[in-house]
Amino acid sequence: MTVLSVALILLALAAVWLALAWRGLVAARDAVDATWTAIDVHLKDRQALVPALVAAVQAETVIEAETLARLTSARDDAAVASTPWERADAERRLVSGIGAVSAIADRHPGLGCAAAFVDLQARLAGLDDDVNSARRVYNADVRLYRARRARFPGTLLRRLGDFTDRPYFELDHTRDRGVPTLALVRSAA
Repeated sequence: MTVLSVALILLALAAVWLALAWRGLVAARDAVDATWTAIDVHLKDRQALVPALVAAVQAETVIEAETLARLTSARDDAAVASTPWERADAERRLVSGIGAVSAIADRHPGLGCAAAFVDLQARLAGLDDDVNSARRVYNADVRLYRARRARFPGTLLRRLGDFTDRPYFELDHTRDRGVPTLALVRSAA
């Protein structure tokens, strides 16, 4: 074999290696985007329940307007958030607002016994479980994507395409706590 043919073979192998690395990076990015879409569906479902939750609380109480206004504002912010970073912050406030509504139920026994409110709490708890499950899958995909971006040749290839960083989706500032859950049934005292 001549030097030229060895060089051509090495060049061809390098091109195949780069093509496979590119394909892996694209696949990892697309997996992150697909799992983000799954989270987005669950978050929109939760946001859709907020007006019903506000209406159920307003039907039983008239003195909790400030809490309900904060919940509605958090829902509106979550609906218009454009990046996962903004969305996580807005969803943290939304979850906090939903928790505040649960505290209202503790202060107003009639609300905790209302069938519509109890049903909404159960649906929200189910959605929280769905969000938590989808979030774990998404964060695993982000971990793989970030690893591929950080390793060679990903460090070179990410500059050639749309391989921007993707954030982990955390609904709480601490990683060791999960999404708060709501009590499903208020105990009658």
